[in-house]
Amino acid sequence: MKTILNVIWLVLSGFWLFLGYVLAGLILCITIIGIPFGIAAFRIGIYALWPFGYTTVERRDVGAPSCVGNVLWLVLAGWWLALGHITTGIALCLTIIGIPLGIANFKLIPVSLWPLGREIVRTDQPFARTSW
Repeated sequence: MKTILNVIWLVLSGFWLFLGYVLAGLILCITIIGIPFGIAAFRIGIYALWPFGYTTVERRDVGAPSCVGNVLWLVLAGWWLALGHITTGIALCLTIIGIPLGIANFKLIPVSLWPLGREIVRTDQPFARTSW
């Protein structure tokens, strides 16, 4: 089922969201300071390309630098990536078939706003890696 959802997702919104994350990553990688943000954008772009079967977990071993980085991310790229998720989520919710995809888009908004300090794990692993 997740394969079917991922293919429909890819056609309707995943590819465009992926391109947005890649563009953000390339722009952020222009400076040395922006490279960690660009890597985060590429990581979340892959997650936005194939979201079904994966989830994000919060890492507990990150500290204040992650919080400061998330604030910088929000200002530099997070707000317009979140707008992309909101726009495609609303558009997908206009049809009955698109409602699960729209809901998945809305679930990606917190990740697009605060990506640092999160890890993407598979949902079918019984003991997904979490930091205590």
